[in-house]
Amino acid sequence: MNTKPSIVETKEQPTAVIHLLIPGRDMPKYMDPAIQEILKTLADQGMEPTGPMFSYHHRRPSDTFDFEIGFPIAKAIKPSGRVVNGTLPAEKVVRSVYQGPYEALGEAWLELQAWVREQKVPESGRFWERYLTNPNDVRDDKDHRTELNWVLGEN
Repeated sequence: MNTKPSIVETKEQPTAVIHLLIPGRDMPKYMDPAIQEILKTLADQGMEPTGPMFSYHHRRPSDTFDFEIGFPIAKAIKPSGRVVNGTLPAEKVVRSVYQGPYEALGEAWLELQAWVREQKVPESGRFWERYLTNPNDVRDDKDHRTELNWVLGEN
């Protein structure tokens, strides 16, 4: 269940991230440890995220996912372990918000992809998700909200 897509311009935002290149089927195995590592690094440096967690995919998934998982931050961190400074870039995106279980995110992306192709807007192959609800705070999976951002290419 996606909201109506809209085209928006995003602003550049500093982030603390871990870059992952992993088989898609292994995503659950790698996500939580990466999240905890980033949050620990921020806490150790007296910082907190300034917004929701995201995953920024550098290309469409194939047999592997090439992406950064992270949080927006107010200022640069001192890199620690796998956690480094990153940036959510200023880009033109098609944005929609999906509400439902994470297991159906693939279907939500296909719905957004269909809209993008119907509108004949240029595609870049990059995209990101922002997880607007914390799974620990939401009792029912159907109430999870995930912002979908489909990065547009050049005309």
